[in-house]
Amino acid sequence: MPLPRRHFLTLTAAALALPAQAEAPPVIAAAASLRFVMPALTAGFAAAGGGPVRVAFGSSGTLAQQIRNGAPFELFLSADAAYVQVLADSGAVQAAATVYARGRLALIAPHGGLAVDAAMDGLAAALARGEIRRFAIATPEHAPYGQRAREALLHRGLWEAIAPHLVFGENVAQAAQFASSGNAQGGLVAASLAAADTLRARAESALIPDAWHSPLDQSMVLTPKAGATARAFHEFMQTPAAQEILAAYGFAAPEPA
Repeated sequence: MPLPRRHFLTLTAAALALPAQAEAPPVIAAAASLRFVMPALTAGFAAAGGGPVRVAFGSSGTLAQQIRNGAPFELFLSADAAYVQVLADSGAVQAAATVYARGRLALIAPHGGLAVDAAMDGLAAALARGEIRRFAIATPEHAPYGQRAREALLHRGLWEAIAPHLVFGENVAQAAQFASSGNAQGGLVAASLAAADTLRARAESALIPDAWHSPLDQSMVLTPKAGATARAFHEFMQTPAAQEILAAYGFAAPEPA
């Protein structure tokens, strides 16, 4: 369930305390939309007294399937709520899901190229002139941001025209790489990636209206393998410190309960 805005959980020494025996750093399965923000989050966790963690990135659908197949992940940070529900329905997780952020969709294109605007008027005009050859989105079949990109293009009435020109990233980070490097003329990707210095140096971006696609309620859930450090990181993600870091990378706060 979404976090109450009024009272985020605060970390306690007990929550961060590691067991007496050495605990191997847990592996966190993180959606690709978190690629640039995770170093800041893990640093913030360490500053609060938390232990080391390892992170495996991928599309939410791919990570969910790996968890169902027994991958040793202790915490799943998904890009939406649907793939957490898939795990719950399959019995792979029993813990309750928590929304840790709301994702945003952004149009990006290399500097000096496609005109970038929130209404995608520049994209529509370029399509009408036959100027779009390649446009990047994440694979909709297993990447939430790819699904939302398709919804936004359908809403804008551009899907049929742009479909022959689409190139698909295995996840949204790969789609952002295509769109910002010149391998595609633009793309629809996570705003959290577009906001990172690495991409801002190469591409400009514009936020797509949230009403153009279904919500990106980025949700997390502990797996049955979760140990003390993973549980502490789960708690840290709900603190004001973590929420401030997420906001700096373009994520919106969860809706209040």
